[in-house]
Amino acid sequence: MKNSFRIVFIAFLSGLSGAGVFHWVQSFYAFSGNLGADNLPLIEEPARIQSVRRSFTEGDNDFKNASSVSTRSVVFIKTVADSQYDEFSLFDFYFGDGTRSRKAIGSGSGVIFTTDGYIVTNYHVIEDAEKIEVIHQKKSYDAKIIGTDPSADIAIIKVEATNLPAIPRGSSKKLSIGEWVIAVGNPFNLTSTVTAGIVSAKGRNIGLLGGQFPLESFIQTDAPINPGNSGGALVNIEGELVGINTAILSRTGSYTGYGFAVPIDIVAKIFNDILQYGEVQKAFTGLEVSDIDTKSAEKYGLKLDNFDGALVNSVQEGSSAGKLGLLEGDVVVKINEDPITGKSSFEEVVSYYRPGDKLKITYLRDKYLKEVQLTLTNREGTTLVLKNEIFNAESIGVELEPISKIEKDKLGIDHGVRVVKVKRGLFSRLRIEEGFIITSINREVITQPEQVERLLSGAGGKVYIEGIDKNGVRGYYSFYF
Repeated sequence: MKNSFRIVFIAFLSGLSGAGVFHWVQSFYAFSGNLGADNLPLIEEPARIQSVRRSFTEGDNDFKNASSVSTRSVVFIKTVADSQYDEFSLFDFYFGDGTRSRKAIGSGSGVIFTTDGYIVTNYHVIEDAEKIEVIHQKKSYDAKIIGTDPSADIAIIKVEATNLPAIPRGSSKKLSIGEWVIAVGNPFNLTSTVTAGIVSAKGRNIGLLGGQFPLESFIQTDAPINPGNSGGALVNIEGELVGINTAILSRTGSYTGYGFAVPIDIVAKIFNDILQYGEVQKAFTGLEVSDIDTKSAEKYGLKLDNFDGALVNSVQEGSSAGKLGLLEGDVVVKINEDPITGKSSFEEVVSYYRPGDKLKITYLRDKYLKEVQLTLTNREGTTLVLKNEIFNAESIGVELEPISKIEKDKLGIDHGVRVVKVKRGLFSRLRIEEGFIITSINREVITQPEQVERLLSGAGGKVYIEGIDKNGVRGYYSFYF
């Protein structure tokens, strides 16, 4: 009896609970049914949220417009090069050129800079190319190299065509961190591929470029960039060119979050120099600078509120900076009206100018700001226009050039010639690397490239070549003919 009563009581309570839950759910759905977009109570959004909402809504249309403007100006580049490799026979070594070769096919992107066929791409896209083919809107053109600047990884090529859609140019100086950008290129041979992201940093130096005077002040972006994007366009939301896509930072070779582009203001100066003078007119201050960190601040006793500025590590003797009294330990904080935050921004600002131009240098010494008017010079210490003097020694398979005064001073030598490019022949057999500076051959001092060809083309017996490698280390090559 007690058990029956207990069961009836529990059932009664369960019924009441179920009715209560049903009533609550019904009232909830009746309430939530009024929460349509037209029936929401008016709540004023903060201005910041409204701005973000508008930027995403309007940004979609901006991406379409920017993509439409820029994709028509980006081309696909195919290259064919002679790739040397090391397999050769003893017979080849003594009686042939000592190397085997095969054709290497490469690809990349380029940007139409002018309507009459001048195209900007990366130097590494066309380096060593024997044949360059440009494909634009399914049309194919043969291209020739007009000029290069390996220190900035930029090359200018040209196709014979008219009325090409030149890309609108923006300004990398005005580009802001956090600003939307679009990367346009041909990754994996897919033409007109567009990805979007933001500018995550400016003035990046990643130690990518070689050469005597590498210029690294990259725009960093998280817009996905993959192999094949090299030489393509980085554009702002207006579709204006702000950079040339150059590199990715990756362990796998594919995009993992960091892409880098050469700023358009640097590219434009290189382009104008090559067309006007035949080569880039690099300007020098006579200063060697670095970023400031805790260690360097302690070394020079710098008491700074922040570590912005370029620290002077050395001053070239007899240079403009040396004559004006700048010293090791000074901190350059401004050039003209451009603030200097470090080594990259210092080198970028200087790269906009040519030998003979005058700059107002503002620097900090012992907590006091000082100003000087500095005249930029070329690599020989003058203000004249220079032409690159490349000597092609075909008989021994090498291109050579005299080294500049500024390099002689830096290395502490007064003579030598540099190996610019190694081709098939003696130099490739001897494994002499590009960038090596030859200072003497069999104890004879080398001052002109012609000497190298004369001494080696008919050499017999033991040959001893002394010099300095591209890292500044002194060494030698010794071999028998």
